[in-house]
Amino acid sequence: MARILIAEDEESLRRFVARALVIDGHEIVEAGDGAEALDYLQAEGFDLLLSDIRMPIMDGIALATATAELVPDMPILLMTGFAEQRERAEPLMRIVVDVVEKPFTLPQIRQAVADALTRKAA
Repeated sequence: MARILIAEDEESLRRFVARALVIDGHEIVEAGDGAEALDYLQAEGFDLLLSDIRMPIMDGIALATATAELVPDMPILLMTGFAEQRERAEPLMRIVVDVVEKPFTLPQIRQAVADALTRKAA
């Protein structure tokens, strides 16, 4: 399956999503903020970045922009619970596969990840 980097500052949500994606057979690496995620991206290879938009140190918008420059063909999936954050992501839609609204169910996030990985394969 895929190697996925999850960048989410809320630990309980990050672990919840990670467990769901492990069930689907994915290998998961977790980061608590965008800067930590960027360090992983610079050192290791991934098939997908799944990132919250609103995080300390480096937010998901800055992380997505840096990721697109670093690994242009890697799909990026963003998550947010704030409508204004979704609007901030609109200019990035050329590099972001989708923005998943929080709260989401396990089937919703699993399907969003599957769709993002399918688009990469196409």
